[in-house]
Amino acid sequence: MRVAALFLAAMTLFGADAAKAEKKVEVHLREVARLQGVRGNQLLGYGMVVGLDGTGDKDQTKFTVQSLTNLMSRQGLTINPTTVKVKNVAAVMVTSELPAFARTGSRLDVTVSSTGDAKSLAGGILLMTALQGPDGQTYAVAQGPLLVGGFSASAGGASVTKNHPTVGRVPEGALIERELGGNFNARATLRYSLLEEDFTTAMRVVQVINEELGEKLAQPLDARTIELQIPKEFLGRAVELVARLENLNVQLQPKARVVVNERTGTVIMGSDVRIGAVSIVQGGLSIMVSSTPLVSQPTPFSQGKTVQATKKDVAAVEEKAKTITVEPGISVGKLAEMLNGMGVSSRDLVAILQAIKEAGALQAELRIL
Repeated sequence: MRVAALFLAAMTLFGADAAKAEKKVEVHLREVARLQGVRGNQLLGYGMVVGLDGTGDKDQTKFTVQSLTNLMSRQGLTINPTTVKVKNVAAVMVTSELPAFARTGSRLDVTVSSTGDAKSLAGGILLMTALQGPDGQTYAVAQGPLLVGGFSASAGGASVTKNHPTVGRVPEGALIERELGGNFNARATLRYSLLEEDFTTAMRVVQVINEELGEKLAQPLDARTIELQIPKEFLGRAVELVARLENLNVQLQPKARVVVNERTGTVIMGSDVRIGAVSIVQGGLSIMVSSTPLVSQPTPFSQGKTVQATKKDVAAVEEKAKTITVEPGISVGKLAEMLNGMGVSSRDLVAILQAIKEAGALQAELRIL
């Protein structure tokens, strides 16, 4: 009875391990692909920020004065630009993004950035600014008080600055005046673009869509693009079809990839990344140059002059080479841990990983940030 119980427990553990090994990574279709044509559009405008407490553009910024006089002339005031001297005005660039399917009357957040030599935009108000698209058409108009997440202060020759006081935001500060045309439901075909090109993932997306619709309507155009013919029963109802397809589960094709941040020495790798047999020899040569100021004093009554000189010393120190042998199948994380234990710097770690990749021992994609 005891043997039977142990056998049953062993089979249970084996089944759990097998299920764990066969566990697949699946995500929704909307997380691996995007519909072509469903995206935002960049907007740009040039405007003026007023109401600053003496932190605006200086007199050297000619286009600020010109913009101010042009604005005044549109209000019926004639001003000589050479007589205008204000510090409460700053010229700015206003940027925003017009989202897909945005309609007239909706509001957008805008970002305001100084283009002159203003010290801070804190407390300023953005005057009415037209935001245009790449086609030169005005799609939104922005105006409102700025929110600046930084400050700048100076007194007695000392100054302090926190964050970026010359960049601010106007939440919901833009009003959409023109919307993009097009009827999404009138489409006869849909095109999905994978976030990362992969032939296996593209074929799996096609298989999942065709199984869901019961017809071979989807086909891969390349490693990133899938084209879908809308079924007859969904003609004129493309939104309903997309809502049905975007929740389909797609099995991912994992990629062996190592990402290295050279500035911080951070190494991120997948669990399936392994290194082949390789030997690493790492050493360093340090050259130190130092200078010591000297003063040469003449002897008494010699009528000589005191001369200042500099003594230079050069020393070269060659460190003993560090050798490490890596067995085949070791993970990148274990290798990084071993190298860190040897005192290898983050910059040398990046160079070692690049050399291992060139030697053909790292069977993974290496990305350097």
